[in-house]
Amino acid sequence: MITLRKEKEFSKVYQKGQKKHTKYVIIIFLKNNLNEKRFGFVASKKTGNAVKRNRIKRLFREVVRLNYNKFKENYDYIIIGKAVLKDNIDSLKYEDMEKDILKGIIKWEKYLFSS
Repeated sequence: MITLRKEKEFSKVYQKGQKKHTKYVIIIFLKNNLNEKRFGFVASKKTGNAVKRNRIKRLFREVVRLNYNKFKENYDYIIIGKAVLKDNIDSLKYEDMEKDILKGIIKWEKYLFSS
């Protein structure tokens, strides 16, 4: 899995990408010309202390790792944790996060192919 690392890469996706909102995350998508999928994971201070933020990002990475083939090639993805995770992260299971992220991907694909 290739990750977005530089601020310039993140900024480009934030400014030009399409957003899809789900219960726990916001997913931003942007087409790239690199023949690969790249991912960025964001958990701001609104999602809790450092321990909670790291758990959220670990869950994001695990969802992507196990469902890598469900993400389209030639796209950059940024997965952002919503503030609602702050209260739910202790009781939140991997399956809940996976279902939520994949729901966002499906919503985006429907939008992409309907236009």
